Amino acid sequence: MTTRPVFPFTAIVGQEAMKLALVLNIVSPSVGGVLIRGEKGTAKSTAARALAALLPEMTAVAGCRFSCDPDDPARLCPECRERLTAGQPLPRTRVPTRLVDLPVGATEDRVVGALDLETAIQDGKRRFEPGVLARANRGILYVDEVNLLDDHIVDALLDAAAMGVNTVEREGVSFTHPARFVLVGTMNPEEGELRPQLLDRFGLCVEVTGIAEPEDRVEVVKRLMAFEADPEAFMAAHAAEEKALGAKLAAARERVPRVTIDDAELAAIARLSIALGVDGHRADLVMMRAAKALAALSGRDAVIRDDLRRAAGLALPHRMRRKPFEAVGVDPEIVTSILGNAA
Repeated sequence: MTTRPVFPFTAIVGQEAMKLALVLNIVSPSVGGVLIRGEKGTAKSTAARALAALLPEMTAVAGCRFSCDPDDPARLCPECRERLTAGQPLPRTRVPTRLVDLPVGATEDRVVGALDLETAIQDGKRRFEPGVLARANRGILYVDEVNLLDDHIVDALLDAAAMGVNTVEREGVSFTHPARFVLVGTMNPEEGELRPQLLDRFGLCVEVTGIAEPEDRVEVVKRLMAFEADPEAFMAAHAAEEKALGAKLAAARERVPRVTIDDAELAAIARLSIALGVDGHRADLVMMRAAKALAALSGRDAVIRDDLRRAAGLALPHRMRRKPFEAVGVDPEIVTSILGNAA
């Protein structure tokens, strides 16, 4: 099977906030995904697919429907756990990191999976047909126009993303499997908003618009023309940059568990959330995790104020109380008054 050419992540012109938000979720999936708001044609899907292509292959249990990690027994699916309990070895294979698209108009069963109740009743066995969440385990789940989905489906996606598991229950029969993925949602605000309760569940949020500089717009067109004319040559021309970024992300993922944040920085996070009128504590946790990911990406073992400032711009705007049609954003004067100007 031939691999479809993917536009290189490092060749995307502009859209730095979007690229950073995506990268931070790869460095630290606990950040909680990203919602990309804005007009069509701003490289949203291109960036998500390009990022998945950057990631290395991963070790998985051969034949497992959920791509379980054989070195992580705490997060095995029921089928792999039964094999392990029975003393059977878990055969290994190498698989690419998947990017899974949520089909437009997908039903709940298509998303979370379906249980065969007739088999369960007649034979006493649970027969589970995996859904999109199963395929996305340990990968990236891309949901275009997330604001047009039914709320109960969005709830299921966000619950699985937050808990790392997906549970399907029908008539007293249940099945639970691992569902750890980076959730990337996109939406055009002109087509309708998400409820605030759902907005808050996305770790980060970025606003994207078309590039305004003529020179940069010309560069976008030139790069697309070159890619379409000879995808292999275009990808080869950016191979060194792609390899360097992939190595940087891998190093940051290894470093992030060691990154520390002191009480003064945690207090600054709390003061900022209070000053901006942010409800709940999820914003504080996301800011902390994003700041740690930023530090790891910069090769540091401790969070500094500049990490907090950059994290605030991604973690807070969609959580602030605002009036209808009011622009999403964080008041830079409030941020400066609390975090200061120095790093």
